[in-house]
Amino acid sequence: MTLEAALRGIGCPCERDVSLRKYASWRVGGPVDWLVHPESVAQLSAVLAACHERGVPILIIGHGTNLLFDDAGFRGVIIRIAENLSAFSIAGNRITAEAGVWVPQIARAAGRAGLAGLEHTIGIPGTLGGLVVMNGGSKRQSVGDCVAWVRVLGPDGSERTLTQSECQFAYRSSLLQRGGQVVAEVGLCCGPGDPAAMRREMLAILRDRNGKFPRKQPNCGSVFVGGGEMFQRFGPPGKVIEDTGLKGMRIGDAKVSEQHANFIVNLGEATSRDTLALIHLIRDRVHERTGLWLQCEVRYVSTAGAVLPASELATIG
Repeated sequence: MTLEAALRGIGCPCERDVSLRKYASWRVGGPVDWLVHPESVAQLSAVLAACHERGVPILIIGHGTNLLFDDAGFRGVIIRIAENLSAFSIAGNRITAEAGVWVPQIARAAGRAGLAGLEHTIGIPGTLGGLVVMNGGSKRQSVGDCVAWVRVLGPDGSERTLTQSECQFAYRSSLLQRGGQVVAEVGLCCGPGDPAAMRREMLAILRDRNGKFPRKQPNCGSVFVGGGEMFQRFGPPGKVIEDTGLKGMRIGDAKVSEQHANFIVNLGEATSRDTLALIHLIRDRVHERTGLWLQCEVRYVSTAGAVLPASELATIG
């Protein structure tokens, strides 16, 4: 049976030769051979198994908020876990959620239920699965602090459940970034909180983000990771980049945001080459000034399916 026949037989929506610009928040990227939208964990497992049996490269994405796709696209199958796989439920202080749920939706629901710990995620434009993989968050907080367990699928579709400790959460890092596991469902454990106070806090976070971060131009969120020696000696990445005089720097249609220097915006026709070149320019200039290297939060996706921090690529000439 061909891959096409297998995917059609599984029954989930599929698209052929679709531009990844449509599914990346940066609006950068070429065509993908197959884009699949599973509507259940069973369908997700079946798609993984079908690709594994045929040796077809796969990539898992949510809303594409932390990814830079290559201009040549992706030769394989991209599995999009988003709206089609986004159910969640609340019981006591526990939240069980599918990986495709929109993060602000979970934060609001937790707040209304009087469950504290997710307020800092209210302004993060991505899916829960992606947030857990990156151990993302804001205000120096991380979602991993609230994770009780993660249901994952292996490359062959096999299922297992990882505990919080098995996920090896660290600042903007987790085992899930390097283990080849696909997040299907997450269990969260929250503390008690006052719904009115949490609502005020979340509104304040949104006001701060709306005033500080670019919203009208395509971007991937924070490009560089904070923390470590760089943060201790020179401050957060946005300040370091601005102090280096790079705010507004542009290569092609990729530009360091005038609002926040840790954001690179697409002025309309930015390419992955433009964006990578600008990332490398920023890192080189900051290194010249500080003696330290900024590390990338954003992941670059090659045409063959390699996913790695953009800072690990060879310099773009």
